[in-house]
Amino acid sequence: MGISFALSEEQEELRGVVRQFARDKVAPRAQDMNQRAELPLDLVHEMGEMGLFGLPFPVEYGGSGGTYFDLCLAIEEIGRIDQSLGITLEAAVGLGAMPIWKFGTEEQRRRLLPPLSRGEQLAGFGLTEPGGGSDAGALRTRAVPDGDGWLINGSKSFITNVGTPISAFVTITAVTNDNPREISNLIVPRDTPGFTVAAPYRKVGWHASDTRELAFDDCRIPAGNELGERGRGFANFLAILDEGRIAIAALAVGSIQGCVDECVRYAQEREAFGKPIGSYQAIAFKIADMQASAELARNQYWHAAWLMSEGRPFKRQASIAKLYATEAAVTAAREACQVFGGYGFMTEYPVGRFYQDAKILEIGEGTSEIQRMLIARDLGLPH
Repeated sequence: MGISFALSEEQEELRGVVRQFARDKVAPRAQDMNQRAELPLDLVHEMGEMGLFGLPFPVEYGGSGGTYFDLCLAIEEIGRIDQSLGITLEAAVGLGAMPIWKFGTEEQRRRLLPPLSRGEQLAGFGLTEPGGGSDAGALRTRAVPDGDGWLINGSKSFITNVGTPISAFVTITAVTNDNPREISNLIVPRDTPGFTVAAPYRKVGWHASDTRELAFDDCRIPAGNELGERGRGFANFLAILDEGRIAIAALAVGSIQGCVDECVRYAQEREAFGKPIGSYQAIAFKIADMQASAELARNQYWHAAWLMSEGRPFKRQASIAKLYATEAAVTAAREACQVFGGYGFMTEYPVGRFYQDAKILEIGEGTSEIQRMLIARDLGLPH
């Protein structure tokens, strides 16, 4: 039939290398990272040296010459140990660097992509605003012509990777005409006067991920910082989100598989009523259901990534993958905490951290409700 789920030799090697890095370097520090709520830049730099931030970009732009699916494999393995570092990789590549690769001029690509691909710099993706989450089209940020540049006023919320010492710029959406339908993308360097990055949010989860609100007060950028065709900014950013949903699904699969890993180990060691708790059907069935969810969710994001790589329509499948994987991750984390009992409620244990981190997966890069709406529209239902 010509159907294959086999990874190439290079992909198997990539997955193995990232898995070993996550176990050896990330796992011993995951609890401290979570407690301190600090992004470990030394691990970010090491991931850059491994080529993870450049996986889907050509070698001539500092990349590894791989594919978006390769990136997803890496995100899953990092997320299997720590979700904060997993989302840092996902947002840095899929949201921060990808708009430059897809919509930038050749000069912008050659200037901006190499340090991003090497993990030397991070970039943010500024779409969401305080008054517009799922309604991403309700933009209030405005950019007006100012000599040979643009003057920006407005704000963005819940933006990742913009407040670290290596954060270089953020790409944003802004209305660039009296017509509110003309939305364009602009590149705003971190040190631009009038561009303010607020203190980090105090979040329920993803504690070690950098997430902040941005403000633009008469923030002036040159005309050369326009990104892509004027008036195409909203459509371009939505296209980035279509791909990003596959990566978020991969991150969710990492969370589910991490829960399975921890529960299998614990269920073999922990005893109750004279025997390991894994011998009881109530526990064994929970873990079996988690593994079934991990396999199904993985197949969904693999399929979406394959469609994308083949140049076929993939939006519906990306939404399905994101919807199923993220909701399954929330369920798996809840059940994993139940397997661990009281210990599952402690963030010194991985399942406690998976539990705190899981909920945002159903919200970021399009809520579950938005995914259902997109799937329904793609089926031809009226809207």
